Amino acid sequence: MIAKETVNQIVEEFLSGTNYYPVDVKITPDNRISVEIDSFDGVSIDFCAELNRHIQSVLGIEIDDYELEVSSAGLTEPFKVKKQYEKNIGNEVETVTKAGKKFAGILTEVNDEAFVLETEKTEKPEGSKRKVTVTEYLSFKYEEIKNTKYIIRFK
Repeated sequence: MIAKETVNQIVEEFLSGTNYYPVDVKITPDNRISVEIDSFDGVSIDFCAELNRHIQSVLGIEIDDYELEVSSAGLTEPFKVKKQYEKNIGNEVETVTKAGKKFAGILTEVNDEAFVLETEKTEKPEGSKRKVTVTEYLSFKYEEIKNTKYIIRFK
């Protein structure tokens, strides 16, 4: 079986010096290799094909029988690495905590330990007849999060 660390190393070496970054590498017991990459500028099919050829040239065909797929991280898939959070600063995302609470808002800040969402809620101030919209900034630690996804809106 092909080692995940080997594929990771091949991918990271190829991507170093580019604006691409690795998101995930999966290898099944029957040697199906799936590599996900992303970039702040999007991912082209040509670049995926180029990385695919590079991995094949390094692994060769003598090692094992394997199936290789290189793709961009899915737009509707949960974030897997911090750089995906960084890429989506200013975009609307949905976060689900491990406690099961769901929040939607604009991703405004990302650091090594946490990220911040700008959310809006309506509340009725004491003594007021009308509800007002209040902006809140909620901070989440990565270890508290079950998943975070980009929200696609068609306007």
